[in-house]
Amino acid sequence: MKKTVLFAIIVIAGWNWRLPAGDFWKEKVDPVLLRRAESTQIVDFIVMLENQAELPAITAQRTKNQKGRYVYQQLSEHARRTQSSVLQLLQQRGTPHRSFFIVNAIYVKGDIALIQALAERPEVKAVIDNSPVRVTESVYEPEQTLESRDLIEWGIERINADDVWAMGYTGQGAVVAGADTGYEWDHPAIKDKYRGWNGAEADHSYNWHDGVHELNPLNQDSTQNPANNPCGLSSLVPCDDHSHGTHTMGTMVGDDGQGNQIGVAPGARWVACRNMERGWGSPATYIECFEFFLAPTDINNANPDPAKSPHVINNSWGCPEQEGCNPSNFNLIETVVNNLKASGIVVVASAGNSGSGCETVNNPAAMFENAFSVGATRATDTIANFSSRGPVTVDGSGRLKPNVSAPGVGVRSSTRFGGYASWNGTSMAGPHVAGLVALIISANPELAGQVETIETIIEETAVPVQAAQDCGTTSGLNVPNQSYGYGRIDALAAVQRALEMVTDISQPGVYSPAQVFPNPFKRELTLEWNDAPQGPVHFELYNTTQQQVRSYQWTSNGPLRQTITLADLPAGVYICRLSSGEWVQSGKVVRE
Repeated sequence: MKKTVLFAIIVIAGWNWRLPAGDFWKEKVDPVLLRRAESTQIVDFIVMLENQAELPAITAQRTKNQKGRYVYQQLSEHARRTQSSVLQLLQQRGTPHRSFFIVNAIYVKGDIALIQALAERPEVKAVIDNSPVRVTESVYEPEQTLESRDLIEWGIERINADDVWAMGYTGQGAVVAGADTGYEWDHPAIKDKYRGWNGAEADHSYNWHDGVHELNPLNQDSTQNPANNPCGLSSLVPCDDHSHGTHTMGTMVGDDGQGNQIGVAPGARWVACRNMERGWGSPATYIECFEFFLAPTDINNANPDPAKSPHVINNSWGCPEQEGCNPSNFNLIETVVNNLKASGIVVVASAGNSGSGCETVNNPAAMFENAFSVGATRATDTIANFSSRGPVTVDGSGRLKPNVSAPGVGVRSSTRFGGYASWNGTSMAGPHVAGLVALIISANPELAGQVETIETIIEETAVPVQAAQDCGTTSGLNVPNQSYGYGRIDALAAVQRALEMVTDISQPGVYSPAQVFPNPFKRELTLEWNDAPQGPVHFELYNTTQQQVRSYQWTSNGPLRQTITLADLPAGVYICRLSSGEWVQSGKVVRE
């Protein structure tokens, strides 16, 4: 996915207008927030600091774990260092607040006087309204409660995911994440895929977080009773108060083993965060969930560990201007998305259901350059009328969106209370792409954390589709275009491309580190690693169905040479994996 550098230029009409003396702090405050604060005693808002962390050396970090650890350390240390004076002020005033590090910002509850005090500080860049955001609503079709259909859903077949399964790649080894209305974790279609379930007991630490700590104002009634939400607040157990999240997760990984084959990557594991309260969230709740995914925490929200972060996050929500997102605060969420990508996580976003007009991809997070945006197609491979189109004009970029398209009409998946239903929406299309990311990583684990490469593979292998509609300066006859992006995704073609990129270390030669494998080998396989680090070295051999056939461990004191006898190994192609600590190298070898 080709990236461009975006320069945001803010033009203020009536440039010679000036605020009254002493009111210049208001230039930092979202006008929507000012109006709310003038009529409401206590309001919630986000303080964005001027000094945001830079990640100049991230391209030098090779593995996903290294990227994740690097980004977490840089962002968390930067926030700790630069937020101290603002946090001290908030603590002195006894003001409720929450510090973020994924973007250098602080969520605060306070009055107009506190807003002014914060805006007057030189280290504060902006004080942003924390208005509700809305799940990208789906068009519901009659609910189905069939226990089994004994068939693979049409969207899975259309993108050829079942052909990838036949090759032995079902998403194993990959972790997908969902930020949504919550998840019914023990639904038969997704329970066994939950990373917190080992088949006998559940452990929700590092696998689940609830970002909903209070009722959303748009859902509250006169009683203000948290019991009105079926999941309650700050739930320690995965729960879905809306069904939307459970449906999207089913499309990513669902398979109940009884004929409901609804998921693209049934071999993947999933983790999740609730960022919406019955369909309504806020910038603070989805930032909180994004931060959890960058460095998951235990059930007490402590001991963050970036090594447990997912490979891809599905985001089937949008934040339109009437709900608080506008050009004055786009940068807040865009910074979050950029930092997630830098950490090695693919950020998939539904394009939105505001079509069929052009320039309707206009909401976070789908509008951003580093969000991989997805439009919705019918079974005929034609774009759905509701699917939002590009170009993105709300920020002046004119960038092409969506990136690709996927099945999003009549998509049957899991719902609350163990049910199933067919829904329409780009919310249903996005999970197909998140599942495809898992398939790619299961086929070529070297690609884990290589976000740009994964996105390019998906774009370049998509089935090109021309549009009947011209948008902006882009002809619908072009590929990519502003309706389909690069086209409808093709899982088989994408995985085949990923397999072509597996490092072939089967021929004698010098690699990094130096490894020599005779090809083909008959009875013995010799491993030479001249600059092996001191400590344990692991070597594993897998067949093409991802089943481990050999596993060895040695202790290295420098140069390493080991000969492995494999006389009883059947002929075929094998994937070998060599690791020392977090460093992993994969390759192909042939047994004649």
